[in-house]
Formats: sequence, C-alpha cells, structure tokens
Amino acid sequence: MLTSYKGKPMQSAVNVLAHHGKSFRFAGRFLDKNQLEDCARLYRFCRFIDDLVDEASDTQTARNQLAALKNDLSYGCSSEPIVQDFIELARQCQMQAKVVLELIKGIESDLDPVLIQNEFQLLRYCYRVAGTVGLLMCDVFEVHDKNARNHAIDLGIGMQLTNIARDVKEDATLGRRYIPSGWVGEVAPELLAEPRQKTPNSINESVKRLIALADNYYASGSQGLRFLPTRAQAGITIAAAIYREIGTVLSERGFDIHSGRAHVGLLRKIRVALRSVLSNSRSQPYESHDPTLHTHLAGLPNAHEPA
Repeated sequence: MLTSYKGKPMQSAVNVLAHHGKSFRFAGRFLDKNQLEDCARLYRFCRFIDDLVDEASDTQTARNQLAALKNDLSYGCSSEPIVQDFIELARQCQMQAKVVLELIKGIESDLDPVLIQNEFQLLRYCYRVAGTVGLLMCDVFEVHDKNARNHAIDLGIGMQLTNIARDVKEDATLGRRYIPSGWVGEVAPELLAEPRQKTPNSINESVKRLIALADNYYASGSQGLRFLPTRAQAGITIAAAIYREIGTVLSERGFDIHSGRAHVGLLRKIRVALRSVLSNSRSQPYESHDPTLHTHLAGLPNAHEPA
C-alpha cells in the first residue's frame, strides 16, 4: 500500500506546478485552461514519484512504495488520490503503460549508487526520467505523429541534460555522479562537490560538454514543436527556451559548478520568452528526425529505430 502521502491534503495540480516548476508555470500562461490543468496533473504525478523516493525513510521502503505504485497502475485503481487522478488522466489521454513504467524505472535507478560510466548510460537515464515525459505530454496534447514523438523525446533529453549540468554539485552531495567517467575519470561524487578538488578544469569541460550535447537535443526538439496545437506550441516553446537559457547562464560563469545554482531571473525569462515566440519554429524548414540521436536508446518505447 502507498503510505507516503496518507493524511496529506492533495494540493491542486496547478499549485504544485507553480511551487516546484516555476519555469513551466511561467510558460503555462500561454496554454488554455484545460491544457494547463492536464499538464499540471502530469507534473504532479511525476513529482509524487520523486517524493516517494526522496521522502522514504530508507531505500527498501522507497522500493516497496514504488512496487505498490506499479501495482496500483497495473490494476487501474488506487486509494492514493494523486495516483488515482493520474490513472484517470492516462485513460483520458490514452497514455502507454510501458512509457510510464520506464519513467518509474528511471526514478528508481537513483536509489542505486549513481556512477554513470558512458554516454550510453547517460542518455538512457535521460530518456527514462525526461524523454518519457515528452511522450506523455504528446498524449496530453493529442499528438500522435511518430516524428513528433521522436522530437518530444529529444526535448525531454535536452532538458534533463541541462538539469544534470546545473545540479552537478548538488547531486554530488547526494552521492550521485551523472557525468560519465569517460569524460571526467572515475572521480567519486563527494570529490566533485569539493571546491579544492584537483581537476576543476576537467569538471568544467564536462559541464560544457553536457550543455553542448543538450543543445543537439534541443535543436531536434524544436523541430517537433510545429506538431503541437497553436497555444500549446507557444507554451512549450517558451518553457524549452527558458530551460535552455540555463545553459547560457552556466556558460557565462565558465561552467563553474561552485558559483551557485544557475537560474534564469524574471526579466530574463520575459526576454527569452519574447525572443522564442518571435522566432516561430513553424516558419523554419522542417528537418526529419535524425535517428542517430537515438542510437543509445535502442529498444526503448517510441525511440527512433534506424531503417
């Protein structure tokens, strides 16, 4: 049985989004009421899974909670209001169960020691915790085109790579190293968080490399925005542009992980939002999805398999 949220009042989905996902809530102003509500319901469920892991008293309790969650999803019924609401959303939007299970698998993987070895592991992790969300957002917006879904995966991956680049130090204090050892060596997470560690240049270069890799996936993700309904296109364009701007902030500080958490202030968000909407991706020639971006995603749901 799911127990973590028993006795807690269920916050409205939009309130959860406003509190925890400020960039998304800012962009949500451009969605219609129903679109915003459904996106927020999806976000609240994703946040719920994160909290099952983060708020558990120990690793085994977290695993038990995730097993109970998967059981509820399988049965299509839950006594936990947030999960029941998501089950109803998933039915309404015809979400694929296998995509939701990959999302849970990705979050559950953070319960194990996180020492990413290579780009293969990095990109599969990003697919699971964020590419899947891109696919589920397609379902919310009733977008079923295969190319669109490939691009949605890439947008999610780009955003997660940005997350990882921004949070290198924070994750290191939790014993997690998402930077591949092939880039930075077999450095222990706790050493990444140490300002006096011996390899600051290689760490900064690795953060720079994360942002460059993210940009490749953002470029592909932006090609998929044209498949969205008009208002949804504006909202997601702005959310992606604001998130991508975090990489610019990191670049301005030399990719130094000890300069404080990178964020985009309100005035800068407004400038980025205006610039992104005025650029209008629909006016640009469409480029088909590049299957090489999914080379490391072979076998995962909806990934682009080479012909």
